[in-house]
Amino acid sequence: MDELSEVPHELEELTLALLHSRAEVTRLREREQLFSSLLGSVNAVLWAFDWQEQRVIYVSPAYEHIFGHSAALLLAGYDEWRNSIYPDDMEYAAESFAKVLETGAVEAREYRIIRADGQLRWLSDKCFVSRRNADKEVQIVVGIAEDITEKKQLEGELQRLATVDVLTQSSNRRYFFECAQREFEHAHKFGGPLAFLLLDVDDFKLINDRYGHQMGDQVLQRLAYCAAAVLRRNDLFGRVGGEEFAAVFPSCESELAMLIAERLQREVQRLSFTHEGKTFGITVSQGLANLRGDDASLDSLFARADAAMYKAKRQGKNQIVLG
Repeated sequence: MDELSEVPHELEELTLALLHSRAEVTRLREREQLFSSLLGSVNAVLWAFDWQEQRVIYVSPAYEHIFGHSAALLLAGYDEWRNSIYPDDMEYAAESFAKVLETGAVEAREYRIIRADGQLRWLSDKCFVSRRNADKEVQIVVGIAEDITEKKQLEGELQRLATVDVLTQSSNRRYFFECAQREFEHAHKFGGPLAFLLLDVDDFKLINDRYGHQMGDQVLQRLAYCAAAVLRRNDLFGRVGGEEFAAVFPSCESELAMLIAERLQREVQRLSFTHEGKTFGITVSQGLANLRGDDASLDSLFARADAAMYKAKRQGKNQIVLG
């Protein structure tokens, strides 16, 4: 009878234990769901990599969104990630990843990937050693990869705005002279030839007054496009004033520099503009200076080209004068 009286008590304890176990399971499931929900909301790829086995052992849901590939394929083989890296960035990505063995962490890795749909995207990838074995060998590396394409595009646009004349899309004055200074220093150091050309649109104020500023802007734009077509690949060209442009011809002997200036003169004269049924053309006055042994600075080369250009203006315009 005593043994039977203990049964309900044991059943009660067993029931309580089962209820407690179920509650624990429920809490674990809730935590797992919360964790999965949090990982799913993070717009970056969280990953874990087994260094010894050279395989990805975990990747967050954002991988499929950013890379456009199946996470299952990545977990099946690390080549899935490597094959997504833009070929020109492959070597850098591999070398920078290997540095985690020496430093324990790699804070800033930026490289490009090609999504499954062919889009080119920029990634910022940070990683660090999470676990080592008893022999202090790296076992697990974890990291986070974030899509920074929009940031890179903004940086590129800001760089463009800082270096390009908005109206003509040629170099602005500051950037042109920065590049010209580098070419001058190179030519001065190695004794190579260099030419500096200044050109100014003749009677530009008259064009603005007669046809309006919008037509004046069009004149400047087409002049810049004309110069881009005439100049050589490595020549510099920029807008350095209202209607004044400049060019630098690296590694260019004086005879060739004159030929380029003459061709530009001819092509400019071929330009035709129409406003309210009236057609007109333009000309430019050019000053050309070639580097001399006594040119101690870019300023002296620029000054000779400037003086030559104004001499061309005084002598009747639409001509090239050597300075």
